[in-house]
Amino acid sequence: MPEISTYTGGIAATNGHVLTLPGGTLLVDAPDGIGSWLKQQKIKVDALFLTHQHFDHVLDAAAIRAEHGCRVYSFAPYSRELTLEILYGAVTGSPFSVPPFEVDEVIEGQSQIEVLGETWKLYHVPGHSPDSMCFHLPAQNLLFGGDVLFLDSVGRTDFPNGSGSLLLSGIIKKLFVLPDATRVFPGHGDDTTIGREKRENPYLT
Repeated sequence: MPEISTYTGGIAATNGHVLTLPGGTLLVDAPDGIGSWLKQQKIKVDALFLTHQHFDHVLDAAAIRAEHGCRVYSFAPYSRELTLEILYGAVTGSPFSVPPFEVDEVIEGQSQIEVLGETWKLYHVPGHSPDSMCFHLPAQNLLFGGDVLFLDSVGRTDFPNGSGSLLLSGIIKKLFVLPDATRVFPGHGDDTTIGREKRENPYLT
């Protein structure tokens, strides 16, 4: 099993997951403060996956790309609509203001990618956000799901373009077909497994 470290920070207690692989170090999401934490931990990031662009998941994306020279993978290019900056009327210096960042590889429409010597399966599961993407590493039974599926919960759907039915159907059709032992590392809270959420998640049982 690869080594996984999790940083939690920012006003929404958002997770950033660091995965150490033979081919390099991967970061999943870039919440506020994770750039400083990476320096303290002396971790060099080789690739950054963004599960979606809500502000709390991408506040440090620009800084990390500049500091580490890593490639950024996201469903869509940077968008102030996707970050929710437009919704919140964010101005520079506000908690919701995201420094613009470059996306090196837009992964909309792709079903898998090769990153750091590993084959990643991609599952687009909108409902929480139109760009919500889950990154699955079948070889290690790992899923980085952002704000799609949580321990005993699912992502909220009251943001623009949200849809509860779309979110739940995507989880059932795309994620619940994965092996029960698949570990799920979410954007908030503790990790869980596909099997546990199939049996016990009150939104899905």
